[in-house]
Amino acid sequence: MGKVIITNNIRTLRFFANEMTQQELADKTGVSRQTIVAIENGKYFPSLELAFRIAHTFEQPLDAVFSFDLNDAPEKKTKK
Repeated sequence: MGKVIITNNIRTLRFFANEMTQQELADKTGVSRQTIVAIENGKYFPSLELAFRIAHTFEQPLDAVFSFDLNDAPEKKTKK
């Protein structure tokens, strides 16, 4: 199985939401600013609940905020 790659558009969405700060997003979603920073930078993946709270804050569907990709690296072939 390949590696899972999760990306997000939080920084862009904050910009288009009247340049919302990381602290404002943190306050609206009930987490710390450091958590928002880590999510934006791809160092931390939010729980499903937090992902939905972030999407709800921006009034966007979940897949407009987060993208999921499975890197289809070739699997080892077994001899038959």
